[in-house]
Amino acid sequence: MCPDPENKPNTLKLDRNELKKTQERITISVGVVHEVIREEGEQELQRSIPALAWSGLAAGLSMGFSMLGEGMIYHGLPASSWRKLVAGLGYSLGFIIVVLGRQQLFTENTLTPILPLMQDLTWRKFAQVMTLWATVLATNLLGALLFAWAIADTSLFKAGMQHTLTTLGHDALRPFAPMFLGAVFAGWLVALMVWLLPAAETARVAIIMLLTYVISVAGFPHLIAGSVEAFYLVWRGGLSWPQYFTQFMIPTFLGNVVGGVVLVAALNHAQATAGAPPTRK
Repeated sequence: MCPDPENKPNTLKLDRNELKKTQERITISVGVVHEVIREEGEQELQRSIPALAWSGLAAGLSMGFSMLGEGMIYHGLPASSWRKLVAGLGYSLGFIIVVLGRQQLFTENTLTPILPLMQDLTWRKFAQVMTLWATVLATNLLGALLFAWAIADTSLFKAGMQHTLTTLGHDALRPFAPMFLGAVFAGWLVALMVWLLPAAETARVAIIMLLTYVISVAGFPHLIAGSVEAFYLVWRGGLSWPQYFTQFMIPTFLGNVVGGVVLVAALNHAQATAGAPPTRK
């Protein structure tokens, strides 16, 4: 807790206005960040299923712009060793739209509603979290499926761009174990992004771009953004539905959840509540 400017030692004889400015520049504590996100989580858990569903559908559609942004930059660059590094900047587009637009993205919800659950470990709260997860995941994937269809099964893009998008889709596929491990890192970074935003102030866009850029250039699979790529391959005949579930969705879902829940939600909840007095009921 920050000291009260009325009572703190004033060795430099600062006036009240200067003391106030001093307090404004003190970095907010981990407890404050935890409470901001926990309160947001409580609000999300109270939303109706239709409200969550429409927001989740919007997020799934918006995440298609991550694939499209990366693909358009990649397509416009000459073949070179740095091509992927530059094209990765376009991957952040979908995340910027979703986060700043306050749309429901499944991987963000591996942190936000989990903090209220950890604060109140009851079956009722667990059921609320599972309902939110199921609603958001289903509608995110539906939005991703619709976006992929719009760019794969129509004449919106010419053959050269279609080939580029197909290449990016195939590059994202790998065996189960590497897919799972990479997804752990992707879930970790997305949940860290959510954790950092309350203290970001004017740097919100920079934080979103930096962390999601790392996901792109490292090739860490993200369940929703990656599903747009995988669905694109399905629509184009380059991937079967069983392959989508076994090679992409299952390992990526598990890895994203482990990265977000265990490496961000659980650890940061532990550090925020360590030493805190027990809650009276």
